[in-house]
Amino acid sequence: MGALHEGHLSLVRAAKKQTDIVAASIFVNPTQFGPNEDFSKYPRTFERDCELLKNEGVDLLFAPSAEEMYPRGAVTWVTVEGLSDKLDGRSRPGHFRGVTTVVAKLFHVVEPDVAFFGQKDAVQLVLIRRMVRDLNMPVEIVGCPIVREKDGLAMSSRNAYLSAEERKSALVLNDTLQAIKKRFDEGEKNSEKLISAGMDIFRREPLVRLDYLDIVDPETLDPLPFINRDTLAAVAACVGTTRLIDNITLTI
Repeated sequence: MGALHEGHLSLVRAAKKQTDIVAASIFVNPTQFGPNEDFSKYPRTFERDCELLKNEGVDLLFAPSAEEMYPRGAVTWVTVEGLSDKLDGRSRPGHFRGVTTVVAKLFHVVEPDVAFFGQKDAVQLVLIRRMVRDLNMPVEIVGCPIVREKDGLAMSSRNAYLSAEERKSALVLNDTLQAIKKRFDEGEKNSEKLISAGMDIFRREPLVRLDYLDIVDPETLDPLPFINRDTLAAVAACVGTTRLIDNITLTI
């Protein structure tokens, strides 16, 4: 959606390595924002974004208007049933319907052979993979690693909203996940105990309000009481008025 950072540019670089022609889209998609969310103030830095993409060697930029993507009177949606209301979808009703609809439209317009998405938006990645599979879309989905600041904060366009104090407090998301991973690496496989270890860290930061901290199956997004396969630990929280997400894979 623009306001590009190194996380986005890492997707471009991955695409450059694996494909012949690289296209990027910039579109602040109105249908994935709720009525009280930050659509109007979402950072828009289009000229800067264009320069960054040009410097990375992007061949094509697709930057449509809302009117182009959503013709007047449009009533058709793409919804991944059974997944769209989990984790972030539980907290943001209708969000993933907007995501999967616009991604389906982008795939239809651009017709890519391969599409690259960041692991930071882990739930989004799960839904897009399921949509592509279920609708027989001829596109390969590649997930790319989270890119972090030097202190561990996952890069996000919304980090621009944070004050200096909030920016420091936001580190608790990654610290919480690292506490879970440490206990997991030490041999703990009980999800309830792992989440408890994470919450011991999270509670140290009173300025941050927890939305969820869950350990789930990376395909179904259902909670896993006991870890016996690769698993997703995911967290979402509000730092001031800014909602941030992060995750980590626990690998058997």
